[in-house]
Formats: sequence, structure tokens, C-alpha cells
Amino acid sequence: MKNAIILHGTGDSPDDFWFPYLRKELERKGYSVWLPQLPNAQKPNVKDWLAFILENEKINNKTVLIGHSAGAQIILSLLAKSDTKVKQAILVSGYAKPLPKDINSEMNKDEYDWEAIRGKAGQFIFINSDNDPWGYDDKQGKIMVEHLGGKLIVRHEGHMGSTKFNQPYKKFPLIVELIEQN
Repeated sequence: MKNAIILHGTGDSPDDFWFPYLRKELERKGYSVWLPQLPNAQKPNVKDWLAFILENEKINNKTVLIGHSAGAQIILSLLAKSDTKVKQAILVSGYAKPLPKDINSEMNKDEYDWEAIRGKAGQFIFINSDNDPWGYDDKQGKIMVEHLGGKLIVRHEGHMGSTKFNQPYKKFPLIVELIEQN
């Protein structure tokens, strides 16, 4: 069965931004969708999030992974550890290089094992803005494309969901279109 996993970012929940919209649209198209509340979202830790995902959901060659912000980063870590090649990985407002570290954040990695990640998705799509207030911008997207291949879509829409920057971003039809095209 085709399935999708949607992963939110730091400080977020499954009820925020475009996540409920995407879940509803994908379920309407016959997808089984897992949109979990990731543990300790205010102060995420890669090890905790990765363990939670691996314990609670199975990925297969029909899986579509969608992550926003820190949720995009956990997708990279998940693919690096997994032996399974997924159908598609869509990273929204993701980043490739360490950003200024918040003392409470363990999500920033110094470097990814790009070789281990490359080839773990039938298609990589990176959606970044040229004006992301957090710095998860199109330059970060270009770095990921250089390492993993795939497609970079550059928008001018901030972080595409941020409470701090008042970006409610309730719908994201582009993601539905990208999944349907694959």
C-alpha cells in the first residue's frame, strides 16, 4: 500500500501549518498517512526522533517522506540509517550545513553521510525559499542537490510555516502535485 510520512519541525505539532491539509489530501488519494507528534518537539534530539520513527512506522519502496524544517533533517538521518529505498523524499525548508546552534537544539549536524543517503529515494525534491528568515534558504537547497541530486524548487515564501514569523501557511498544493507526478 502506498504510504506517506509527514514530519513536523522544531516546536511544531501535527496540527500546525499545512500538515493537516496534506494529510487530508493524501488520504483522499488513497495513501495511508502517518503524521506523528514527534517527542520533545521544543528541544528535539536526532537520536530520540530517529528511534521514535523507526519504532513506530515502517518504510518501504512505496513510501513518500515529507519533512518540514527539522522534520526534513530527520529524513536525511533516517535515510542514512535505513536499508530501504523510498519512493520519494520531499524536504521543505531543509538545510544541509550547520546553522548557528541554539543551545537547546541537537538537530544541527556538522555533516551528513551523503554517500549513505544518495540513492535511498527514487526522487529527492527540495523546496526552499530565497527569503527564509531562519536561513534554511535556497543556498541550503543547492547544497543538498549537489550532494544527492534531485530537484530544487525555489520560492519566495519565507519558511513556509512559522509561528514566530507569523507564516500560517495552511495549504501546500504543490506538494500534492509533486507526489502525483511521481
